[in-house]
Amino acid sequence: MAQHISQRNIDFMGKRHVALAVSAILIVLSLGSLIFQGLKLGLDFTGGTLVEVGYTEAVDLPEVRKLLAGHGFEEAAVQHFGTAREVLIRLPSDPRLNSAELSNRILEVLRSDPGARPQLRRVEFVGPQVGEELTEKGGLAMLFALFGILIYVAWRFEYRFALGSIAALVHDVIITLGFFSLSRLEFDLTVLAAVLAVVGYSLNDTIVVFDRIRENFRRMRRGGPVEIVNSSINQTLSRTLITSFTTLLVLLALAFLGGEIIRNFAIALILGVVVGTYSSIYIASAFLLLLKVRREDLLLPEKPEADTDLL
Repeated sequence: MAQHISQRNIDFMGKRHVALAVSAILIVLSLGSLIFQGLKLGLDFTGGTLVEVGYTEAVDLPEVRKLLAGHGFEEAAVQHFGTAREVLIRLPSDPRLNSAELSNRILEVLRSDPGARPQLRRVEFVGPQVGEELTEKGGLAMLFALFGILIYVAWRFEYRFALGSIAALVHDVIITLGFFSLSRLEFDLTVLAAVLAVVGYSLNDTIVVFDRIRENFRRMRRGGPVEIVNSSINQTLSRTLITSFTTLLVLLALAFLGGEIIRNFAIALILGVVVGTYSSIYIASAFLLLLKVRREDLLLPEKPEADTDLL
């Protein structure tokens, strides 16, 4: 069978040491921020009350924040929800007031502004115990997902491939979480769902590259591991770029047009798609070379010859 030769010949693996150094720096920055600064957790995790109000006209958010702060609600987070006439107010838990009393108090404060006629749309309350439970279960979900992926890839390919895929996934998750820690964007359940989706997206991209690497190790009779891995990445590059580009188009539309509630979700996925595409090339594939994968490790076992002796 003729050896397939890619039309591209980009030397990805020749730059793997630089890429690994850059990734190491980003991981150190991310871990440092997560350890010393932490994430800006949303009400889903910390507990608190969410109040949505609607105005008849567009409202100025700085004025709303100033009004609330003047009445003792300095920690209130205020943002538009959908349109400039809809306002979402997030408040930390207050043991002195229940959600109904708190929402009524907020409405009274907002109506004290001359000419304002806000209407209460909805109130949601999340207790601190529920927030702690979500934090614990969210972390467990991430660990179980990584453990399941490790088992699947080790069974589907070979243990070096499993370690490479897990290294790429941990890389993607840490950098995504580090970005949210450094930028102080709110981390809520929708962002956690996005991080889990990033794990799936990155794994899918990595598996496509790994499958071609394994195939080329078996088919290409010439060339060392670096050349074979480079050839495999070049052969799958078009598919990787097209998939990433079309996914990013949708996510950019969500980020700019989807409103405040879904914006952080879209930002997490945008970052995850970019980092996941990068890691499938420079982390997962480079990891195979660090672990010294060989052609002999991927060859199919020879079938025993049938005994044709006649009795």
